[in-house]
Amino acid sequence: MKQAISLVLSSGGARGLAHIGVIEELERQGFEIKSIAGTSMGALVGGVYATGKMEEYKNWLSGLDKLDVFKMVDFTLSSHGLIKGDKIFKVMKKMVPDTNIEDLRVPYVAIATDIINHKEVVFDKGNLFEAVRASISIPTVFTPVTVKNLRLVDGGVLNPIPINHVKRFDDDLLAVVNVNAQVPYIKPDSLVKTEKKNGHSYIEKVKIFQKKLADMFPKNKESLSYFNLISETISIMLNQIARLTIEKYQPDILINISRKSCGTYDFYKAAEMIEIGRFATKKSLAELKLNKQRFYV
Repeated sequence: MKQAISLVLSSGGARGLAHIGVIEELERQGFEIKSIAGTSMGALVGGVYATGKMEEYKNWLSGLDKLDVFKMVDFTLSSHGLIKGDKIFKVMKKMVPDTNIEDLRVPYVAIATDIINHKEVVFDKGNLFEAVRASISIPTVFTPVTVKNLRLVDGGVLNPIPINHVKRFDDDLLAVVNVNAQVPYIKPDSLVKTEKKNGHSYIEKVKIFQKKLADMFPKNKESLSYFNLISETISIMLNQIARLTIEKYQPDILINISRKSCGTYDFYKAAEMIEIGRFATKKSLAELKLNKQRFYV
């Protein structure tokens, strides 16, 4: 009989792609995911998993290069955000069925923030895409979403790790994935070997892409651009809230992904982040087994 887990997936931008590797490794090691709660990228990956379309989604992501990602960024002149996000969801709807949350194969919850009333909004029913679109709306980056007269932005503003909303079961284990962890970044050996094999061409392409992004946003007199200042501020905020939440709920399995593993908007690193998620999960589960052995000695 498989060990049931209730899974919580944090926000964290492109680092949230590591959730895919986490889920794959948990299932490979015999765990059964009974429910999911997620915020922002955690809500997106968790929602895709709950539809049963994770493999298609992973294959699509892994095939994206820097230019592909850039083409899906639909900039807007709105004062409410830099990106509308319509292009990416139009592409996703070709792969993932448009469905209601209550029809998913496992209980699922996505978290957003009502920016007008300063309240948390919990999506546990209704349209899945609407819930995910609201949950990923990073303030000043994506335009907010209007749902039932509410102006919704990223759920991470108030609850980046929604442990308090995941459905629990008898004899389950609470598993939490934090992709904003303040832990050292240790690159998996498999990635080191891949980079050596590919040579310098990959690194040069990354530099070109990063330069294109940097040219879009005006820099102040100091080295930190306005865009990076916002990104770093949000990351610090998420980390502090996440740390306090984890301390309060004490999960049975804690999988930490270093916030230094990739930038918030490095979505072209999908294959790399999936491998990092898999590596971190193996490490956490090995430590869990070791601690159990010590307990019974």
